[in-house]
Amino acid sequence: GNRVRALTLSYDDGVEQDEKLIEILDRHGIKATFNLNSGAYAPEGKVYEEGRIHRRLSESAATELYSNTNHEVAVHTLTHPYLEKLGAGVVAYEVIKDRENLERQFGCVVRGMAYPYGTFNDEVVDTLRACGIVYSRTVVSTRKFDIPTDWLRMPATCHHKDPELMKLAEKFLNSKPEKGAKLFYLWGHSYEFEGDDNWNVIEEFAEYMGGRDDVWYATNIEIYEYVQAYKQLVFSADGSIVSNPTSQTLWFAIGDNVCRIASGETMYL
Repeated sequence: GNRVRALTLSYDDGVEQDEKLIEILDRHGIKATFNLNSGAYAPEGKVYEEGRIHRRLSESAATELYSNTNHEVAVHTLTHPYLEKLGAGVVAYEVIKDRENLERQFGCVVRGMAYPYGTFNDEVVDTLRACGIVYSRTVVSTRKFDIPTDWLRMPATCHHKDPELMKLAEKFLNSKPEKGAKLFYLWGHSYEFEGDDNWNVIEEFAEYMGGRDDVWYATNIEIYEYVQAYKQLVFSADGSIVSNPTSQTLWFAIGDNVCRIASGETMYL
């Protein structure tokens, strides 16, 4: 939509506190990706002991919470292991089985992921690629707003516990992008808000960042798919003609001029 800024969130484990997080995000028009372990759902009817902070949802509760929303569900592996400690076959099982379960549960194609514990190695990355995973979030925080280039080793801007969170948010909204688009990527676990008694952190962030006409609020997969579509624009040898072979309407700038090109359109610049 000719916006130079995008915001996306990524939250892990599929816990009860996601319900409150979703309510906050929906109130401000913000989208998130929720990374689920389908082999670690709580038993149906599970009652947690008083004081337990990490409370996983049951399968039926997860289906009710995440279905028919603007948010994305993504792989977090079947049982949340350290993937780099496993053989490639077991890694493939952990990823494919979780993907298969989530696709059946939610009736959609699942291609995204977040690494359990944020750990991986090159062999894990190769296995993810073979399993049809197109992006996977790490726990690396850059405090930058760059569009990812290595999508299977994808960093974030910051965790919500970052003491510079609101300063980064202010910089993101108020500084003029020098060139290209900018992405603010926030990650964490919603149970941390309860454990740290600081729901005000995400409330303040969402109120400040949400509801703006100049920010695209998107899930992780929406960001990925738009960037990949943009890369498929085809230009003539002298750059005077462009064709859009994708299914998406795309925007790009030539100097101070903004161009919009619809799916299947060819246009002179």
